[in-house]
Amino acid sequence: MNIIISNSSGKPIYDQIRDQLKSKVISGELKEGDALPSMRTLAKELRISVITTKRAYEELEREGFIISITGKGSFVAGKNTDFIREEHLRQIEEHLQKAIELSAGCGLTQEDLIQMLSLLYEEK
Repeated sequence: MNIIISNSSGKPIYDQIRDQLKSKVISGELKEGDALPSMRTLAKELRISVITTKRAYEELEREGFIISITGKGSFVAGKNTDFIREEHLRQIEEHLQKAIELSAGCGLTQEDLIQMLSLLYEEK
């Protein structure tokens, strides 16, 4: 499993694991029913505590991205399209908030930002 952990990010390791696995599910890289590495295996690969991987998996399960079956492992849950759409909307809002902060820092107006977004959207 290709997960990159950054000790300098300031973000807890379990959050980094959760976010990367969540992104893989949302993008379709991990599909419904795909088996995830066991908590022990992932901890060993990443050279971290099993407690950390356990917390990441528990949060993913609570959020509906994976299911865990005792004695069998953890698997990607069936996609709830409403939930995935909501997650995408949340991510878009985060990016737009950053764009607003950056634009305010260099004196762009709301109209400037809307025009820039419109031009970028048309190019796509």
